[in-house]
Amino acid sequence: MQKKLWLTYVMLIVATATWGSAFIAGKIAVQSFEPSTVAFLRFFGATILLFPLMWVMEKNPIKPSLKDYGLFVILGLTGIALYNIFFFLASKHAPVIKSSIFIASNPVLIVLLSGLFLKEKITKNNIIGMLIALTGVAIIITEGHFLTLIKIGFEPIDFVLIGAVISWALYSVIGKIVLKKFSSIVSTTYAVAFGTLMLFPFAILETSWQDVQMASLDAWIAIIHMSVFVTVISFVMYYNGIKEVGAAKASIFINVMPLSAVIMATLFLGEQFTFAHGVGAAFVLSGVYIGTNTKKWFIRKRKPQHIAS
Repeated sequence: MQKKLWLTYVMLIVATATWGSAFIAGKIAVQSFEPSTVAFLRFFGATILLFPLMWVMEKNPIKPSLKDYGLFVILGLTGIALYNIFFFLASKHAPVIKSSIFIASNPVLIVLLSGLFLKEKITKNNIIGMLIALTGVAIIITEGHFLTLIKIGFEPIDFVLIGAVISWALYSVIGKIVLKKFSSIVSTTYAVAFGTLMLFPFAILETSWQDVQMASLDAWIAIIHMSVFVTVISFVMYYNGIKEVGAAKASIFINVMPLSAVIMATLFLGEQFTFAHGVGAAFVLSGVYIGTNTKKWFIRKRKPQHIAS
């Protein structure tokens, strides 16, 4: 049993570390294609793999209603189309280190939106976690010079990153509604399929046959990597982890993603990890931990008081 648990933890680390590699692969792919085209190619490949996988994994599938398809369309719009357009725009115009740490603040916004739209309880720790994480984001944006933000404001790419964070948070919150009826594999497969359809017109408009012919081998390898390993295989490993240890424990491993991206960006892209990045990352990860693990914090604080009384 203990051996199986360690294997599950290793699979979760590999899955989330592989998600971090998407930042590197995206940076390579956008050298040959425009962001929307990279997103389309990634998810077109994933769709081809996900449908057979869903048919194998789902023994007694539930037939979606018209309303369910509407929710799948919204998932495709927010989490696949919009998020990935923003993601690959950031891949083209922002350092990987900045993008990955910025996006790592996502879980706190998900908690707050869940409270707003799903009426889930928002605690003091949620608010404190959000403020700490946002402080980290501000440090990353300004490289530790807060007065710069006041003088020149946000850079355009910072708004793109904010768009990515909001899109993924909305996808996650709507996904919670869908997951009450459908499994993760079904929800993801339909979301990816509809998102791919939405990305198709953009890919047609901005890409010529000459672009496809001139694309580098590295770009194609990066797109295949994102389709097969980042989108499909990592999902299966993470989904298995949720089944073995639960969603709460599995979600903690998501913090491996920005760490993985930062390490790979410094090793393979030669990006510089600054002191401001380190401080910002510490704030973001601390904020995420505090903001998304409230029950554990309260149990630890109240238990001794209960015994003493």
